[in-house]
Amino acid sequence: MKEVAGKRRRFGYRRIGVLLERKGMIMNHKKLYRLYREEGLAVKRRRGRKRARGSRTPMPEATQPNQRWSLDFLADSFCASRKFRILAVNDDCCRENLCLAADTGISGERVARELDALVRIYGKSGCIVSDNVLYREVLAA
Repeated sequence: MKEVAGKRRRFGYRRIGVLLERKGMIMNHKKLYRLYREEGLAVKRRRGRKRARGSRTPMPEATQPNQRWSLDFLADSFCASRKFRILAVNDDCCRENLCLAADTGISGERVARELDALVRIYGKSGCIVSDNVLYREVLAA
């Protein structure tokens, strides 16, 4: 078992057991695990992904209308358990509700149509925020 584990360092006891069975050494999985632990062959667990460090800078406040719009999706259901969604677009400076679009499903094309209509009515916004993610490139095109 040590020889197989030495060649295959990332193999656990189950895969080593399969290789031993191929060589003709058939063993109960409980006994195999016990011997594997006694020999100190346990594979070290890999660590999780590293999280970003540092402080996040707060998003600057909107000081004039059309500087920043907030886009959000709300969901609810009717009595007959039929769901519907609402697209809400707000101006962050004056807290004005610019758009409420309700439907049973809102596609990306529908969101684009609603935003185009808002741009025709109110003019182009400086940026759009959705779930605290800032989108500047969308409006640049």
